Formats: sequence, C-alpha cells, structure tokens
Amino acid sequence: MAIVFDAKLVPSKPDLIAAWLPTQSWFQESNPAIEVLGAFRFDDPNGEVGIETHIVRGASGTVYQVPLSYRGAAMADAGRFLVTELEHSVLGHRWVYDAAADPVAVAALVTAITTGQHQAEVFLAESETPLPVSVAVQGTGTSERAPQATLIGLETKDAVTRVQTDSLALDIFRVVSGLQEGSFRLDAQSGFDGVPATLARVVSV
Repeated sequence: MAIVFDAKLVPSKPDLIAAWLPTQSWFQESNPAIEVLGAFRFDDPNGEVGIETHIVRGASGTVYQVPLSYRGAAMADAGRFLVTELEHSVLGHRWVYDAAADPVAVAALVTAITTGQHQAEVFLAESETPLPVSVAVQGTGTSERAPQATLIGLETKDAVTRVQTDSLALDIFRVVSGLQEGSFRLDAQSGFDGVPATLARVVSV
C-alpha cells in the first residue's frame, strides 16, 4: 500500500519528466513534447522511499517508461542519477532519482517480478478508498519469497538498462514495445495502447 498526498509539487511531475527525458540517450525524439499516459507504484516496506513509474508517449508515438524514486535526503554517490530536486507542499524538499539506480526501488522491482505481485494500491492520505489504477502491472514469477537483491551497478545500452545485483541481473526496457522473452518479467496489462508489454525482466540468476 502506498500513501500519497494532495500536494503541490514544484516542479510538477510532468515538467520534471519533460526536462529530464531529452538528456537521455535512449529518448530519440526530434520534438521533445511528451504525453503522460499513466503511472504505477510499488511499496517501500519501510515507508521512506516513493517508488513510481510513469508511462509516457513521445511525439513520434514511441512509448517510454520513466521509473522514479522520491527521497527525503540525497543518496550518497548517486549524483549522476539525480533527475531533479523538488519542493513538496506537504513533505518538503525531495530528491528525485532514476529508480533503476535506487536500491530500494530495485529490490521492490525484483520482488514484484519473482513473486507475481501487482502494482501497489495507492491511497490518498486520510482516505480509505484506493485511487483508480491508471497502469496495471504484474510479475510473472511464482516464488513465495523474493531473493535478496542488493544493487551493485547498472549500465544502459541503446534503450535497455542492465541492472546488476548480488543475486541476479535484470533488464529495464526504457522503450516499451510488446512482450519480451523470459520466464520472470514485469508486464504492463492495461493503461496504454500496446499492452500487454514487458517493462522489465530477470536475465540471469
């Protein structure tokens, strides 16, 4: 379960995504305009890190995924993965990172893939009714428990980010284009044209 607030963000999420995407080698658009199609969240069991993946469409029609993590303090030695800093009208100053480089977000992704989890239910603070799902996802694994997966490093080639942990490696597809091969995947099931589509997969164990 993820808790969000009815808050003002400066910059807004669409604005910070639109500013960051053109700096990425895998965002191949001559026109930088984007359309945010939806998003989904995973839960940090400790309640410290916000984990949210946005699905956006470029002017060419290409669909991209933008995984972000939101933190109340800067991550050590992670400056090159910083997307921006923002002001949150409830939580104060926040640091926004590429979630592929955030160990908490990576652990949550591995858990979802290997245990078959869906996206987290999202509740507005002080509400007992979950917010509507804009993008539905599910892992394809059937394990009862997720493996320990401590982030070691990552490398992006073309439009795929290979994330290495101490127990496995996984690929995060920055460009979303249909189902990919692999037994352990995170697949988007609804929320935009082109589903079902693979967002990430385990490539070695």
